[in-house]
Amino acid sequence: MSQSSRAGRRGQARWQDRLRHEIRLFFTALQFFTRLPVPAWVGFKPAWLQHCTRYYPLAGWVVGVVAAVVFALAQTVWPQAVAVLLSMAAGLVLTGAFHEDGFADVCDGLGGAVSKERALDIMKDSRLGTYGVTGLGLMLALKFAALSALPPIWVAPALLLAHPASRLGSAALIWRMRYAREEGKAKPLGRRMRDREFLIAAACGGLPALMLVMTGMLPPAGVAWALMAGALGAAWMARTLARRLDGYTGDGLGAAQQLSELGCYLGVLAAVGG
Repeated sequence: MSQSSRAGRRGQARWQDRLRHEIRLFFTALQFFTRLPVPAWVGFKPAWLQHCTRYYPLAGWVVGVVAAVVFALAQTVWPQAVAVLLSMAAGLVLTGAFHEDGFADVCDGLGGAVSKERALDIMKDSRLGTYGVTGLGLMLALKFAALSALPPIWVAPALLLAHPASRLGSAALIWRMRYAREEGKAKPLGRRMRDREFLIAAACGGLPALMLVMTGMLPPAGVAWALMAGALGAAWMARTLARRLDGYTGDGLGAAQQLSELGCYLGVLAAVGG
């Protein structure tokens, strides 16, 4: 075998190893952010958690597709409001209400005028207080109201847009902010993303928006309004966390995702009014 052939085989082997590693990172993200099982061959290494956030928005694709399919099927049998509730329930089951739990904890921790240390202690408490219950109830109600008010043909595309885009908004906090705790459930993720990693996340989170516009499933104005409102939701949460906690927490990432997701729905709805 010639030297050039051996070099070509080594290059192909390195490329295959790299691709296999990236697939492992995606499944690690899927396992961390959802309740879905992953193939046994994937395995697990703690170090992978530090790099899997690049595929956080790609995990949102899976959640968005499931929610959209449930809505589309349910709509053929029941009214839109029922289909929306079933779609939301599917998303909650799929993620274990992971992000909603974080949002409720942030409402409890930051709802009152308390110190950083006290806020972090409150957010670690598994019990929900008045702020958490009220905030989570309003969040779910607003999602339901926004999706129910959309034209039926826009609901599934809105779900396909919002879930990846909102997780990109949450990943941006990891990219630009420091981790606020010495330890916690998001500590393995508490390393700033490299610019290249965030570019991968941005591609995963932004591609659905481009596809929805190109296929005509959502009008450009609806996508633009959704992305702007979603970005504002994540930015507001980032500013609040920086001011109150001097960094993000795992609960803060969940809260940013929830506000960004809601912003996407409200943005699409604003385009309907326009």
